[in-house]
Amino acid sequence: MTNSALFLDTSLIVAATVAVHPAHDAATAFIDEAIAQEHDLCISNQVCREFLAVLTRQPVSDRVFELDEALGALEVWTMGARVLEETEAVLGNLLVLIQEFGVRGKQVHDCNIIATMLAHGIPRLATRNARDFQRYSTLVQVDAV
Repeated sequence: MTNSALFLDTSLIVAATVAVHPAHDAATAFIDEAIAQEHDLCISNQVCREFLAVLTRQPVSDRVFELDEALGALEVWTMGARVLEETEAVLGNLLVLIQEFGVRGKQVHDCNIIATMLAHGIPRLATRNARDFQRYSTLVQVDAV
């Protein structure tokens, strides 16, 4: 058994939350296995915001979430995962990474996840969008789910 920390990207927790999502079974199986292996599951305030934005802006796989339902789903994730703070160290990492990797526009959001992981010593990221994080593969392990 391993006890290492694992950061869960928004794309993964959305898929695990929405039962009719095409990737639901793969996402829940991955998370169940991570729990069985005693990984320390982590998310960030950014992931919490993105999760609510995705669930409340439009149907997800034809599934419409009411606001209370989306907030309840987020509460489940915040109770089951450690929520990492966005500290000054995160901002410092973000600014360095933006320069180092030439990050622009919407890519800043993914870069901030890596900055958060680095500030908190989280070595591994689980995501459905591995290609978005490919440039950071020398810094963290990226698991495609």
